[in-house]
Amino acid sequence: MIRGLYTAAAGMTAQQKNIDVISNNIANVNTNGFKQDRAEFQDLMYQSLNYTAGATSANTSNPTGIDTGLGVRVSGIQKNFLQGNLKETGNTYDVAIQGNGFFQITTPAGEIAYTRNGAFKLDSEGTIVDGQGFALEPEIVVPDDLVKISIAQDGTISGENATTGEISELGQITLVNFINPSGLAPQGDSLYLATEVSGDPIESTPGLDGIGTIRQGMIEGSNVQLVTEMVDLITAQRGYEANSKSINTTDSMLQTVNALKR
Repeated sequence: MIRGLYTAAAGMTAQQKNIDVISNNIANVNTNGFKQDRAEFQDLMYQSLNYTAGATSANTSNPTGIDTGLGVRVSGIQKNFLQGNLKETGNTYDVAIQGNGFFQITTPAGEIAYTRNGAFKLDSEGTIVDGQGFALEPEIVVPDDLVKISIAQDGTISGENATTGEISELGQITLVNFINPSGLAPQGDSLYLATEVSGDPIESTPGLDGIGTIRQGMIEGSNVQLVTEMVDLITAQRGYEANSKSINTTDSMLQTVNALKR
């Protein structure tokens, strides 16, 4: 019965982590470029009270064995990189990726981070930056004498001179992809860093090598499905409550055993 207490406690801990993950998904249902997390579980080691195929007589063996599980643990948090819905904003520097790929962002520490959030803006120097003021990589500067800024599907940025009407090409947004995007390390602010398990970034022109294309004046929303998250939340809550009930039941049985001594 003591084993039951620890097993149920492990179940409660795992379901609490599951609720934490689901709560974060729900909190970010309106976060641009956010990708849903999913908790994955594994059963813990088993205690073998009678090994499978153990002898039951001189000529027979146990066909199943007696193996008691010792609970569950969270084995990982899986990112779901399915595309979110594209929302039209009409803002010149809002860009969305239609398909695979990530934008590259240079952090103040000099690292290259990656994001699906294309809500870009201009800073005081005319540099295209994200919402934190971190520059887009490769860096692109928009002169103040250009109007009608256009971003093509292949990432080429051009603008028209307000005086002469001449079209100038300012640069090109490149995208990167990874062999294992789920291995990226989330840093908050919709940014990810590459890790050993994600593989090295594979840079390419939008629309080539399996990379998605650029959509100007649009933004990618969160891929969280609120109805699904609510169902998962209820399921996790019921699992937590059931494990709690197991602890109460085991405790009552132990009280009954202790009362037998009197």
